[in-house]
Amino acid sequence: MRLLFLSDNFPPEVNAPASRTYEHCLEWVKQGVDVTVITCFPNFPRGEVFSGYKNKLYQKETINGIRVIRVWSYIAANSGFSRRISDFVSYALMAFLFGILQRFDVVIGTSPQFFTAVSARFLGCARRKPWVMEVRDLWPESIAAVGTMRRSSKVYRFLEIIERQLYRSSKAIVVNAEGLKTSIEKKGILQEKIKVIKNGVMLSDYGVVVKDKFLLKKLNLEEKFIVSYIGTMGMAHALDFILDCANEITDKKIHFIMIGEGAERENLMHKAKNLKLDNVTFLSGVPKEEVKNYIGISNVSLVNLKKSDTFKKIIPSKIFENVALKKPILLGVEGESKALIQKYQVGICYEPENKKSFYDALNEIANLDNQQLSDNCDLMIKNFDRSKLAREMLDFIKINI
Repeated sequence: MRLLFLSDNFPPEVNAPASRTYEHCLEWVKQGVDVTVITCFPNFPRGEVFSGYKNKLYQKETINGIRVIRVWSYIAANSGFSRRISDFVSYALMAFLFGILQRFDVVIGTSPQFFTAVSARFLGCARRKPWVMEVRDLWPESIAAVGTMRRSSKVYRFLEIIERQLYRSSKAIVVNAEGLKTSIEKKGILQEKIKVIKNGVMLSDYGVVVKDKFLLKKLNLEEKFIVSYIGTMGMAHALDFILDCANEITDKKIHFIMIGEGAERENLMHKAKNLKLDNVTFLSGVPKEEVKNYIGISNVSLVNLKKSDTFKKIIPSKIFENVALKKPILLGVEGESKALIQKYQVGICYEPENKKSFYDALNEIANLDNQQLSDNCDLMIKNFDRSKLAREMLDFIKINI
């Protein structure tokens, strides 16, 4: 089987879509599939091409058996709507032009931005091959959820038309949460066509993590109760709410570290400076192999999103990475994510953007039983082994094409 996968994020980028795509493809190669990925030159999230790469017409490389074709795109930082759209569209066009030259039996296009899926659809049509849509976030609904676009606008309605056409024309649809499946079904798509493959972790990549005393000393946080946020700092994450909460916390032992990049990072740092917060530390994004060190020194992992019905349908991938390292989750997300945390009892939930609820949850999470938490994390993560999930996805694709 020859599988062509279109994704604008791929290692050495370390965000959720890059990791999911790479780890799925890695498992498929082990299962004997001939996998080709067409992606951009690595630049996320700063919009700066990584060292060792140049944004040229194309480049080929092989990563652990995965054939990778990197193509030119208009590169923009994760900010500015029009520039980001130009980024997405340019990649989709180049992915089509180079994809048409490849030999494949099925092509997969992954969201959240569905211009990649549009490219996959046209490739399937041009080569008379089946195409599969992977939906990790709902477009254009998620754009409206962060206030970037009005649902009543003509552009939004036009994007909805494209969205429905993509769902209908694909041979199969893979989503990463039950809420996404339900939303797509409501658009008239048969449930048999949709498969939920949730996020997870490669169990072989995780194990016991020991607190790095040198890192704690370097950050001057040896005696602190550390609440860490590690990931993208975008409009959807409502981290300004966390800063407002930090401003009112009087317990000098509690300290927040925020690690990552994103459209809102500069605004957040400016706000923290204006509030004169001495209980918040901002750090730039770190390589994936170093993330474990920062999770290791943390007492609690923070997962926060804006209060929106749209975000009730998703499960942030950082939940699984932190549970794999047995860190309790302080969760400010409703819906399916909340149900997951409560089912396995691996953290404490609070109502998004509700200060009292946040303070109550923060006080409660400090008193969790460590041994019980460890056992609960072990149970949960066994059910979200990425290797098993990748095989389930491959089986579903084979059945439907």
